[in-house]
Amino acid sequence: MGLNYETIMAWRPADTAVRYGPQDCILYALGVGLGMDPLDPGQLKFVYERGLEAFPTMAVVLGWPGRMTDPAFGLDETMVVAAELKVTLARPLATSDTLTARTRVAEVVDRGPGGPAIVQVKRELSAADGTLVARVDSNLLARKHGGFGGKVTTLSDPPVMPARPPDHICDLPTPPNLALLYRLTGDENPLHADPARAKAAGFPRPILHGAATFGIAAHAILRQLDYRADKLASISARFSRPVFPGDTIRTEIWRDGGTFAFQCRVERREDIVLTNGQATLRDEQA
Repeated sequence: MGLNYETIMAWRPADTAVRYGPQDCILYALGVGLGMDPLDPGQLKFVYERGLEAFPTMAVVLGWPGRMTDPAFGLDETMVVAAELKVTLARPLATSDTLTARTRVAEVVDRGPGGPAIVQVKRELSAADGTLVARVDSNLLARKHGGFGGKVTTLSDPPVMPARPPDHICDLPTPPNLALLYRLTGDENPLHADPARAKAAGFPRPILHGAATFGIAAHAILRQLDYRADKLASISARFSRPVFPGDTIRTEIWRDGGTFAFQCRVERREDIVLTNGQATLRDEQA
């Protein structure tokens, strides 16, 4: 059975109450590699309860509805990977809160026979009074699922990467067990833990969650802001190559006023793993 467009578009997860606290904030921050330097005060404030702050991309895991594993969707889960993420913050995340998550499928893009299908999912996180706290836009790439007769066949153009050398370079190591730690935030896809499942999907070993790489890129951006999490208004990027736990991720950053362009690479493989990144600052937005 091929991809079932109508079933995917009709998917309407029930609104979910999301309750989280300091321990959840710390676990998420550890899962994206913060605290690798436990003497760095900028990192420590995201992983230590005294003076704790919530890392902004934690919105990615709050109210996450889970993987689309229902056979009725017609998706082979071994072929589905993260393609793109965007987090928009109406206000900084609190370290403890109760939010409501509302998830909907916006569209399924058909890239043609032999190509991928891209499932575009939107999630809003709202406070008790109904005001928006954050929005998460995520694209899932289902390899070899194209050709189902979808109405939309193209994606919007991503932000253009600057042609000049980067203004800043930030190298961040990852521990070999980072995927095993990050999966405790909710995404327990065996692709990130089981060597046999990773090989079945075409990878030599388990790969890091794309959302974890996204958090590492956000870490690199916040380092340019003296770890002022409250300054980040939005961040987005596309995933282009897998990251393996243990890789050192180099983030190349270009700044233009209140906007950062960025991309990430793994130097030892000469792979660009995340591209078309853009982050905007709260107090410098137009």
